[in-house]
Amino acid sequence: MLTEALLDTAREHEDAIVSLRRAIHLEPELGLETPKTLAKVKAALADLPLHWREGPSCTGAVAVLKGAKPGRSVLLRGDMDALPMSEHTGLDFASTIPGRMHACGHDAHTAMLAGAARVLCAMKDKIEGEVRFMFQPGEEGFHGARFMLEDGLLGGTQDYPLPDAAFALHVWPNAPHGRIEGRTGAMLASADMIEITVTGKGGHASMPFDAIDPIPVAAEIVLALQAMITRRFNATEASVLTFGKIEAGTTNNVIPDSAYLLGTARNLSPERRAAVQEAIAEVAENIARAHRCSAEITITPGFPPTINDARAVTLGESVARTLGGDEPWATRPAPTMGAEDFSYVIEKVPGAMFFLGVAAEGVDWQGCCGLHSSHMILDETVLPKGTAFLSGCALQFLDQGWE
Repeated sequence: MLTEALLDTAREHEDAIVSLRRAIHLEPELGLETPKTLAKVKAALADLPLHWREGPSCTGAVAVLKGAKPGRSVLLRGDMDALPMSEHTGLDFASTIPGRMHACGHDAHTAMLAGAARVLCAMKDKIEGEVRFMFQPGEEGFHGARFMLEDGLLGGTQDYPLPDAAFALHVWPNAPHGRIEGRTGAMLASADMIEITVTGKGGHASMPFDAIDPIPVAAEIVLALQAMITRRFNATEASVLTFGKIEAGTTNNVIPDSAYLLGTARNLSPERRAAVQEAIAEVAENIARAHRCSAEITITPGFPPTINDARAVTLGESVARTLGGDEPWATRPAPTMGAEDFSYVIEKVPGAMFFLGVAAEGVDWQGCCGLHSSHMILDETVLPKGTAFLSGCALQFLDQGWE
């Protein structure tokens, strides 16, 4: 089944894929509630032999395609939500909703997945097994994949078990046109929110000896935590700790009672993640205590690290190379420290996430505006390649498993 003809088939649907992507881009939705986006997807696929499963926690939905014969099951995922930011691309189909933009390519992910549904439904009579198309909201920090798992939309019962494999594709503006990228093991990091409140004793700024100033203590904690990351943990496995907000005080001549720090911790394994969280609390509490302050640490767990299964990466590379092109595949030398909630899925199911280069042909792709930029654009001519890749991953797994 896997030949370059699969890409030709996907290209036959290019107008529909692009049209859906643009319709979604025009009306971006945030968080766990993306009803207009889901309605657009359902309308685009209304003529296909799909069974839809939906749950109570969000607007996530899974469209199920049953092949002509029983067999394995495979899940393909596309996310639907946008970001709370203004768009400055100047596109004819730019966001019509102020303060919202599809700056992470989820509009393209959804459109490519819908394209894969159309390609695979046309091959239903040749398919042995089941394909589940996961249209997911709430990827941008809202844990949409976890909610869909908890609602049973992906499986988990005797009559509807979890799929045997799962694949996802994420656009990457800073990669050559049409190149598929992946790696075994950690692909993306975990992301946890760190909050530290340092409490001292307020007073007059001219008499700090009569107060307990929390501001220099908070500053010392920030610096000490940076040293802790680089000196306590082996640098061959990256960890990142960044504080993006420091808040304290009201004016120039008052020492405040407290100072507040807000940051993010990124790690590439569950073990490192737990160790860094423990070390953050240890360092912050003891530095505060040394200066007669107290430190309250709150760590809000975000997404786990995205760990690709080696078998799934091998399968994805095979599919990418079969689809052809001047530069069809690249093994990423290192993970990215961004985070993805597809990690929840491949904690439960063997699978992998891949990146698709969407820079225009011939441009300096390293200099393109990246993900989450208000100027981020992508070359829509590459979207059929993404559809073909997702379709190919499903077909190869259903046909051969992990062979």
